[in-house]
Parts: sequence; C-alpha cells; structure tokens
Amino acid sequence: MGLFSRLFGGKEKVVKEVSIEPVEYKGFHIYQDPIAEAGQYRVAGRIEKEIDGEIKSHRFIRSDVVSNKDDANELMLKKAQMFVDQMGEGIFS
Repeated sequence: MGLFSRLFGGKEKVVKEVSIEPVEYKGFHIYQDPIAEAGQYRVAGRIEKEIDGEIKSHRFIRSDVVSNKDDANELMLKKAQMFVDQMGEGIFS
C-alpha cells in the first residue's frame, strides 16, 4: 500500500514545531535538541549568548549516540557546560 500512496498522493507528513526551553549557564543559553537517528538520539543542540547587542550562536553536534532522548539531553548539557568552561566567548570566533 505504501507504493500506491506515494504514487497517488498519500497523506502528507505533518511537521511539529517544538519549542525548546534553554538552560542558562554562566550567561550562555544552552538549547538541548537531540537528533533522532535509527531509533537512537545523537547528542546535539546549540549554545547562544548576547554579545554587544547581537545574539551569537554555535551549533553543537557530537558523535555520541544514546538510546533515549532524556539521556541525550543530559549528555548535551554536560558537554556544553564543559565547552563553555573551556572556551568561554571563544566559542563564537
């Protein structure tokens, strides 16, 4: 049935937009946004900070893959905090 529905205009996928609440850490905002891959989740998100009136953003994608979304969010937060501790505002250069 899948072949015929694709050929003859089956249902379109509905994309849900999810609002992500940031975690504030040392003046930076960390957005946890894992990427679903083959039944697992890749650790990903972004780090943002307002510098001189401009919002700077750094996309953060790791090679780490875990079995559930909550673990991916927790690991993302820990790795992003460590990255902020090591690099500070140098993240954006």
